[in-house]
Amino acid sequence: MGSFSIWHWLIVLLVIVLIFGTKKLRNIGEDLGSAVKGFKTGMKAGAEGDGAAPGTGDVPAQVTSAAKKTDANTVDVEAKTKT
Repeated sequence: MGSFSIWHWLIVLLVIVLIFGTKKLRNIGEDLGSAVKGFKTGMKAGAEGDGAAPGTGDVPAQVTSAAKKTDANTVDVEAKTKT
């Protein structure tokens, strides 16, 4: 009852391929690879900074209501408290 044999893993792999399909599994692999690549570049860029602690660099500008794109399906309301 220890580890599974190679046949168990092959059957599990076959079931996963049958459920998800090869195209979806390939897309998941590409997405995961690009995420890891982006993480590594972000870590390198943070390390090459001005020597400050991570997370203390430039802060992106805050999005205000004037800069937001309006969508026809979005309802913008203001919440009021009951008195």
